[in-house]
Amino acid sequence: MIAIVTVVMIFSIPIIAIVTDHFQKSAKYKQSLLKDELELEKLKHENFVIETEKMKLELEKMKLDRPKDKTEIL
Repeated sequence: MIAIVTVVMIFSIPIIAIVTDHFQKSAKYKQSLLKDELELEKLKHENFVIETEKMKLELEKMKLDRPKDKTEIL
């Protein structure tokens, strides 16, 4: 009986080490993935801000370029 417990204990240590290593690698991969997603979201936000500013400038240009009409509604 003691021999069986000893054998099980001896073989369980490497198995636990393998499982732990797998979980650590998985956590590092998820961290890397989240970091990349955060960078992508920052770029999307920056692009949105730039496009919004561009649209504002185009709207102002359209307002300045159009001929003045006396019946213009404010």
